[in-house]
Amino acid sequence: MRVTVEGRVHEGRAVDLADVDAATVVRSIRGAEAPVDVECADPGPVHDHVARLPTTTFDRRAALAAAARALGHESPRESALEDARAQLTETTPPARDVREARRRAAEAGAEEERLRERVAELRGRVQARRETGADTTAVEAQLDEATTRLAEIETERIAAEQALERAETAAREARDRRERRLELEDRVANLEREVRADLAAAVWDRFRSALAAVPRTATVGSSPGEFDGDATAAALGVARIAPLDAPVVVDGLDGVSGAAAMASILDAPVIYTR
Repeated sequence: MRVTVEGRVHEGRAVDLADVDAATVVRSIRGAEAPVDVECADPGPVHDHVARLPTTTFDRRAALAAAARALGHESPRESALEDARAQLTETTPPARDVREARRRAAEAGAEEERLRERVAELRGRVQARRETGADTTAVEAQLDEATTRLAEIETERIAAEQALERAETAAREARDRRERRLELEDRVANLEREVRADLAAAVWDRFRSALAAVPRTATVGSSPGEFDGDATAAALGVARIAPLDAPVVVDGLDGVSGAAAMASILDAPVIYTR
């Protein structure tokens, strides 16, 4: 590890820095531009959980699961989780909106009804004029035009109704797929919890032993759910059991004198800020 601050270079597994912001150091470790330049191994998944200590929030099961994976452990439910995720990816329903199809069908139906009434009216007028011997030429022309338009709108209405039927079928299928997706989302979430629990259980004994060596007090039972301690205690325990290549940034910690002591406790590279 090589750390450069304002032209000063610090090298080694344990580096002490004064008057340097811990968050800035973490950003540099993760590859972001920062006033502090940290040259080190790329941080792995466990580092996401223990990058900076002390901490006030900590997902213990997720961190233990990440540590277990880094140590080579697997859950017997991994394949089921992968299958469920694959099915979930394939079950994204397309958006279906039948409102436009309904509008077109309704408009075509209304226009057809209007034209039927118009044709009936014109036929009545033609008949009346014939009975009185009046000229029917103009009215018959209007009747022919209305009859032609009625035939056209009937065709349009049938097409609109068929399109609506197809849209409603597609919408039902999309609704079924949405329901299936919700079921798969629940299954994936449940399997993710079960996998995390399996992995946490796989390293729980090591975690319990690690807690005895860190500068924090915690009460630990025989299973991952039996833990009474603060977030920093749990994070220290995870950092101690995980194979960390990127440095942990420790922003001052009661009971620890500096980077060398912290690196010895965690068996990991440490940048100690104060």
